[in-house]
Amino acid sequence: MVVARTLPDLEQLDAETLRALLRATHEQLLSRQDEIEHLKLLLAKLRRMQFGRKSEKLERQIEQLELKLEELEANKASRDSQLPPVSEVSQKPIARRPARQALPEHLRREVKTYAPNVDACPDCGGHLRKLGEDVSEVLEYVPEHFKVIRQVRPKMSCSSCERIVQAPAPSRPIERGLAGPGLLAHVLVAKYCDHLPLYRQSEIYARAGVELERSTLADWVGATSRLLAPLVESISRHVLATAKLHADDIPVPVLAPGNGKTKIGRLWTYVRDDRPAGDITPSAVWFAYSPDRRGEHPRQHLRSFRGFLQADGYAGFHHLYDGGQIQEAACWAHVRRKFYELQVAHASPIAAAAIERIAALYAIESEIRGRPPEERLEVRSTRARPLLESLHSWLEKTLSQVSRKSEIAAAIRYALSRWRALLRYSEDGQLEIDNNAAERALRAVALGRKNYLFAGSDAGGERAAVIYSLIGTAKLNDIDPEAYLRCVLQRIAEHPINRIDELLPWNIQLEPQSPLTETHT
Repeated sequence: MVVARTLPDLEQLDAETLRALLRATHEQLLSRQDEIEHLKLLLAKLRRMQFGRKSEKLERQIEQLELKLEELEANKASRDSQLPPVSEVSQKPIARRPARQALPEHLRREVKTYAPNVDACPDCGGHLRKLGEDVSEVLEYVPEHFKVIRQVRPKMSCSSCERIVQAPAPSRPIERGLAGPGLLAHVLVAKYCDHLPLYRQSEIYARAGVELERSTLADWVGATSRLLAPLVESISRHVLATAKLHADDIPVPVLAPGNGKTKIGRLWTYVRDDRPAGDITPSAVWFAYSPDRRGEHPRQHLRSFRGFLQADGYAGFHHLYDGGQIQEAACWAHVRRKFYELQVAHASPIAAAAIERIAALYAIESEIRGRPPEERLEVRSTRARPLLESLHSWLEKTLSQVSRKSEIAAAIRYALSRWRALLRYSEDGQLEIDNNAAERALRAVALGRKNYLFAGSDAGGERAAVIYSLIGTAKLNDIDPEAYLRCVLQRIAEHPINRIDELLPWNIQLEPQSPLTETHT
């Protein structure tokens, strides 16, 4: 109903017309309030997603504050160094400083011994014997450096028959390539783990006096990803051989061929991580690239999987649940996020109450993390299930009391429409309350996307999926990704393909480094 802009003469209207006018005005006010609520929420989302000049200004302000903090701490250190020793001044209470932590044991130690510069006692000339020693440690940084390994293969000749004997040339990760395994591993980790684009790496290497063109580095990345692809296939088989899987995806801008514009590809991540349920099976993550987000891609990826899929509400996953071979376990973090956004936008008391109720569920999960599935299920049945039933009743009651067009109603409907899948974690001790395992795996992609903006092609997206799978899996197993890739690249060129599983992070034995060198001065 359209309400007139000018108010009619109320004295001339009958009671029924007045009531109709009041209802129409009330509906219009509610509609405008819903629109205001929606716009506030949208504005809050856009502010968090903003990457324009305002965000750059904010970054500059943060940098200025960090510089100011550094200056204050440097000034304090300078003043402290000029103070007399504590024995020369009166003992006064001083602010307690954090206890100094011991330097990590795994760091290589370089021992420098400082002997007295005299051979005899400076007082009487007597013989000096060792009484003991004082030892202190200083943490130092040695800039990374290049080195050239000269591979020499002597030719030996038989003095009797003149036959020439020579050792075979050692294999290289890239046939006739210039780069050794350590350099290739460093380039990969710098790009896909530390988010340094190849052109920036080229500039850094040039400062060290080594000219490596961006195109050369790109060739190395392409050749190395092809070499490592069979290992990623082994990871994918391990990931899918489970009864519970985490899945998610993230958009990746890809340079479209011909016109110089970008299109949106997708990186899909599938995570096997059963450590929260006390399982010691190695964790792993498999990334797969697709040029779009059509549902056929996860269907192809998961064609052999049977079990529970912990994922968000993406419609492309829904067809996976039709046959019953894959069951949906929904994510409570996504439900909580809907209410959190409302709370941030306009301090909604209903959203705050929902967040508090969901927090109680998470508190229970923090207590049972790492426990066996049977124990987790028992605790969830006795403590979490009553909270879930109460939350369901509260959501239904609240939904009947708010405007159907409001954002808070949309958040409630999101939860209620997935309620059966949201309950599933409380019925199986192996399942998790949310899909954060997959979201954590995608953080590296999100950070890298900010730095190099887009992949050069669909092939670039596939290369990224290979390297992200290896780096992510190494991290899940608490292994340094660069050390792992260096060790793999030393062996994989000559490793039998039917024994590729031996190079998985939990099977390979990394080469130890000597922790101690000694010099005397």
